[in-house]
Amino acid sequence: METSNNDQCGIEMNELCSSVKAFVMDGDYESGIDMIYKSMAYFPHSPQPHNLLAIILDKKGKHHEAKKHFHAALALDPDYLPAKYNINVYGSCLSQEDYAFDESDVTLGESGNIEIVYDSRNIGHAVYKRKIELIKHGAGRVTRK
Repeated sequence: METSNNDQCGIEMNELCSSVKAFVMDGDYESGIDMIYKSMAYFPHSPQPHNLLAIILDKKGKHHEAKKHFHAALALDPDYLPAKYNINVYGSCLSQEDYAFDESDVTLGESGNIEIVYDSRNIGHAVYKRKIELIKHGAGRVTRK
């Protein structure tokens, strides 16, 4: 039985997310970046590589470039929860230790609670419709109040 292009893309993106997360946890950013660039070439319309690249760029202190890739991921798929989560946390004063590499890492808020709001320069920002009070714990862990 053959897999469709969409199924193949889903399988590849799941493997990419897992591999890049492992590279990031090991501090091997360059291997993660190489893998991401290859995925971007094969799946140019997928938001996952941009979200993952943004995480690595942010970890490397390249915050402006990271923000661009978080927004690129949302431009490719406005409903992609990990990018919504990351850009929301990125735009807040919360620790960026807990990134959303894939959907399983999204723990705050319901998907219907996030929307894109456009500023005067027509730049979209992912924001919560309803504010969620957060309590910050040690080691970058954040929980709902």
